[in-house]
Amino acid sequence: MTELKLAVIDVKPGAAMESQSGLAMLRPRIFGAWREAAGPKMRVAAIVLHPTSNFMGHYLIEPLAARGVACMGLNSRYVNNDTMLLMERVIQDLGAGVKFLRSQGYERVVLIGNSGGASVASFYQAQAERLTCTHFAHGEPTAFVPEDFPPVDGIALCGAHEGRARLLLRWIDPSVLDESDPVSADPALDLYDPANGPPFGAAFLARFTAAQRARRDRIEAWVDGRLRLLARNPAGPQDQAFVVYRTHAEPRCVDLSIDANDRPPGSIWGDARSVNYAANAMGRFTSLKAFLSQWSSRSQADGPDNLARTSVPVLLFTYTADASTFPSTRDAWLAAAAGRIRNVDVKGGNHYLSGQPARVEQVADELAAWARAL
Repeated sequence: MTELKLAVIDVKPGAAMESQSGLAMLRPRIFGAWREAAGPKMRVAAIVLHPTSNFMGHYLIEPLAARGVACMGLNSRYVNNDTMLLMERVIQDLGAGVKFLRSQGYERVVLIGNSGGASVASFYQAQAERLTCTHFAHGEPTAFVPEDFPPVDGIALCGAHEGRARLLLRWIDPSVLDESDPVSADPALDLYDPANGPPFGAAFLARFTAAQRARRDRIEAWVDGRLRLLARNPAGPQDQAFVVYRTHAEPRCVDLSIDANDRPPGSIWGDARSVNYAANAMGRFTSLKAFLSQWSSRSQADGPDNLARTSVPVLLFTYTADASTFPSTRDAWLAAAAGRIRNVDVKGGNHYLSGQPARVEQVADELAAWARAL
């Protein structure tokens, strides 16, 4: 096996105080761990990146290198903390990673969009093919240039979410009565009240889904109002932090008959109700600007919408026992890249392929063969 290498990559500065580290603000960098291909050096490399998760130990790095494809697990500047995360900065970081691999002599580069990285990969390549992201979701100019986004040659999607904004819309708990009270609940909309199911009837699900959108829209309207208020004093703060309680009320985690696959009941993090009420969970801590970029209806990082704007080949891996991506998720990706996408079912694969080495080997075999043939 080739040596695991560390990549230290300078990136462009972002927002004021996006990190508490003075060193990081003075010289912003991102970090990656990568292996070159075993045997004769090939000219194809892959990057696997997530908006916030540390992918430097990703399960595909070693298997792909062993199969002739160099692979880097790359972190964004927001690793392990999405409070200030701007999706637009994440794709800029990804561009720095692509440039790094090109500088190492790799002629073909593919992006592996695993989990929440799927929407990042799609957003990136859409901008690489046609730069349209002139402003952040909160309205400030991005100052992006085409050189920030060298195009790649293909995209592989594994256990792929459609994007953070869609995720929050489908996970946010509509039973919250008071945004300042993490335990307030309207029993008529409480997913975890046995009186409502499971199984859940069509009428309950319709009310529940409408109430989810209404809560998301209320938060979004409040965010807009706060930003307008702050903007009245240019010398004052232009952003603020806040908490969004109870962001894991996904009916499909409780009722396995909805969008059925091979998943067990519950969340990928354990008991779904416990995750919903936890002190930390998806989208729990955020700033105004980060909320608009990641979680709002104005997010520019929707996965399928961006994938439809690309032209490269796409390989989709559907993990059939995933408790957070579903048959409808697969169908959305397939529709977005119709005519240039191939789906591979990984039977019994859970979201992380945790404890499933044979399935990791299956994904690595298929992905390496596809990448080498581009």
